[in-house]
Amino acid sequence: MTKLLYLTDSYLNEFKATVTGVDIENQGIVLDQTAFYPGGGGQPPDGGKIHTEEKIYPIKRIKRINSQYTHIVEGEGDLPNKGETILGVIDWEKRYQLMRIHTALHILCGVIFRDYGAQVTGGNMEPLKGRMDFEFETMRQELVAEIESAINKEVEEARLIHIKILPREEAFKIPDLIRTKINLLPKHIKEIRVVEIEGLDIQADGGTHVRNTKEVGKLRIVDYKSKGKINKRLYLEIQEE
Repeated sequence: MTKLLYLTDSYLNEFKATVTGVDIENQGIVLDQTAFYPGGGGQPPDGGKIHTEEKIYPIKRIKRINSQYTHIVEGEGDLPNKGETILGVIDWEKRYQLMRIHTALHILCGVIFRDYGAQVTGGNMEPLKGRMDFEFETMRQELVAEIESAINKEVEEARLIHIKILPREEAFKIPDLIRTKINLLPKHIKEIRVVEIEGLDIQADGGTHVRNTKEVGKLRIVDYKSKGKINKRLYLEIQEE
């Protein structure tokens, strides 16, 4: 199995690894370890490149094929040899922007759960912007402004963010660990990765995050829509200086 380095270090943007397999049909490379986030939970996959001594392979996507994390590369032609050492280089600008917006959505989730008790019904993100759906019966401009003020206050609090990997039984002793309406964690998963924003939010999550809410930057709720009787969508953006 490929060791997933991003689970414990979101800031790792270069890594060495050994090729453990090649998938000629899919133009894919399997590594003993990787820092590339494959995508999931509304977070897009990382971009970047795999370097060998002789060639550079731009990453198209990371896909699970036959339970293997396979790095699908652009173009056609020769792939690295099994046993070869490579250097993986993450597209850091994209990764860091996704880290910031992912943490921003957790701030939003934490504030709304704390202040209004509303659960998440869906979400998605791209660099510096995302959207999240909540179980709200009504949404109005005054409430949106109130929420925006509250989430920016949490950014300014510079709250630390902790990552832990816990046995499933221990993790599920944490109250309200699952913030989505439906528990999407399969029963066969024995260890749960928990992301905690100190003093605000704690939930199961597999994506990449910043270390401190201050890194997120100023937030703005740019729009809101009704997506059903008790389903309201908020659109969030990070305002760059």
